[in-house]
Amino acid sequence: MLIVGCGYLGLRVGRLARQSGWQVAATTRTRFEALAAEGFTPVAFDWNDSRTLQHLPTATHVLIAVAYDRNSRVERFASQVDGLARLVRHLDHGRSPDQSPDVCYISTTGVYHQSGGMWVDETSPTHPSREGGKAHLAAEAKLRSLRFGRPTTTLRLAGIYGPGRVPRAADVIAGRPIASPPSGHLNLIHVDDAATAVMNSFDSNRFDVRPLCPLYVVSDDEPVVRREFYRQIARDTQSPDPTFVEPSADSGVRFRSETDKRIWNRRVRRDLIPAMKFPTYRQGLCDVLANLTPTR
Repeated sequence: MLIVGCGYLGLRVGRLARQSGWQVAATTRTRFEALAAEGFTPVAFDWNDSRTLQHLPTATHVLIAVAYDRNSRVERFASQVDGLARLVRHLDHGRSPDQSPDVCYISTTGVYHQSGGMWVDETSPTHPSREGGKAHLAAEAKLRSLRFGRPTTTLRLAGIYGPGRVPRAADVIAGRPIASPPSGHLNLIHVDDAATAVMNSFDSNRFDVRPLCPLYVVSDDEPVVRREFYRQIARDTQSPDPTFVEPSADSGVRFRSETDKRIWNRRVRRDLIPAMKFPTYRQGLCDVLANLTPTR
């Protein structure tokens, strides 16, 4: 397996692959020692730099989970779309469809524009207003056009949480006001379940009968109103009930709150995660926050 973009999710996928006996290579620009300590082969790679393509090893399975670097001098679309295209052309160069690697591409439920708590799934219209959603949607289209007839899965992930990554948990525990609208829905997926979806997407690609370039929205069973999510953190950590303040006009959370949809996950539950480890935020938070205590 080659993991292109070995961050929070990629690390978990690599660990699962290693546990199953796979050899794992992971790209990085700086984290060579940390990846080597995981038993991965670190690979110096930047998909905005064509010269680094020669560093990539041959792989039968490729996870593409590259987050946009806001400190980069490369514009978002040039990186997320053109960089992806550069990588995919290299992976498939000179290979017939049956020799090409299985590819899993990580996209986002940010491609959806719906509001008012509307339910959305893989068939719902996508008209994102934010640049991140637009870039991922364009990248999905580019991937489909370049890999038609080759094993490719796109996973549109909801907000990932897990150990060391629970939105606003530190604020709730410390009793600080949360700069976020208390209304509107959060759609979440625990990192362990997201990693399982990735691994099982590779398994499903081995089937002779499958849709071309299958697409899945990946979220747990229960979208939750923000206020209730933060209250659950308070209950699990025996912290004060959270309070809220208006986010600043230019904050990311304000822009994200302009949409309000609920993810309907029946397809991914059927095909990739029939036995979800954390089917709702309640089980996930209970597990993640078990060892955290309030600071007061």
